[in-house]
Amino acid sequence: MKKTRFHDLHKKHGAKMIEFFGWDMPVEYRGIIDEHLAVRRRAGLFDVSHMGEIHVDGPQALAFLQFLTPNDVARLAPGKVQYTALTTPEGTFVDDMLIYCLKPDAYLLVVNASNTDKDYRWVAERAASYDVRVENASDAYSQLALQGPASARILQPLTDIPLADMKPFTFLEGHAAGQDSLVSRTGYTGEDGFEIYTRRPDPSPLWTALINSGAAEGLEPVGLGARDTLRLEAKLMLYGNDIDATTTVLEADLKWIVKFKKGDFLGRDALMRQEESGLKRKIAGFELLDRGIARPHYPVFSGGDKVSEVCSGTFSPLLKKSIGLVYLPLELTVEGTEFEIAIRNQRARARVVPTPFYRRPAA
Repeated sequence: MKKTRFHDLHKKHGAKMIEFFGWDMPVEYRGIIDEHLAVRRRAGLFDVSHMGEIHVDGPQALAFLQFLTPNDVARLAPGKVQYTALTTPEGTFVDDMLIYCLKPDAYLLVVNASNTDKDYRWVAERAASYDVRVENASDAYSQLALQGPASARILQPLTDIPLADMKPFTFLEGHAAGQDSLVSRTGYTGEDGFEIYTRRPDPSPLWTALINSGAAEGLEPVGLGARDTLRLEAKLMLYGNDIDATTTVLEADLKWIVKFKKGDFLGRDALMRQEESGLKRKIAGFELLDRGIARPHYPVFSGGDKVSEVCSGTFSPLLKKSIGLVYLPLELTVEGTEFEIAIRNQRARARVVPTPFYRRPAA
């Protein structure tokens, strides 16, 4: 299995390790619930170095990315970040990702670990018609995510970047714990926080400095287990569960990243046809009314008929209830609609609720 450059530190902190798409990654340290609540109330530190980084640069980099993605990359100026997707001609997902505008003709695509090689091939194969260079730079990068209300107080003493001036979905380059770093105000938890990228061969001093700086703030190292429960509370999609090559961007309730007016892009015609004809299904959030936890792939029933299966489901440590996401026929996505989920040999009642399940309190 692949190991991140922080692997020895995870072992030192007593992490329970699991295989995650070919990586040996920490799933938890002190426990998923404690780590989850630490991020919501104080701060948590994640090793996300398994994520993929793809560079796209050249005179036609903007035109190329405008074609590859549904969002409007022309809205990005250097220092800005955008959430978007790689879409198929059918308007479904190759992956979801972040685009960083490094310079007017240079961009960084941050993609899911499970899809890095696939995404790189997808991008590189379509670059031939454009004057661009595409590089899979994933092996050079290490990435940490510092998330939670105390994040800025923990990071600021370690960096020359003025964090208070940074707005969400922006980034600056500077130093963090003495290392050349790119710091963005982004994350995958629903909390305020930062993602820190470095290309240093040994980034371990960055982890150690953050842990030491955060000790007084109650910072906890956090594994993939709490990363999943946090992102689900915030209704942040997980590729392979909530979005994939069988789900369109509109069905995934991500119409806000589809900019039809910008011109042609992969999947535009299919998405326009779907919008004009009307959606037949859409993703919805639910909470269980009966005891149990609705796990991914559990069958979903309405009126005695199987209509879907659970995409993501867990017990919310903050809300103290079982929640999840599921694609439902459009008429069943109305708030308050009830249906059933088969949990082992019993049917549990569930109800459609507004999402996100958790929204960070205004500062």
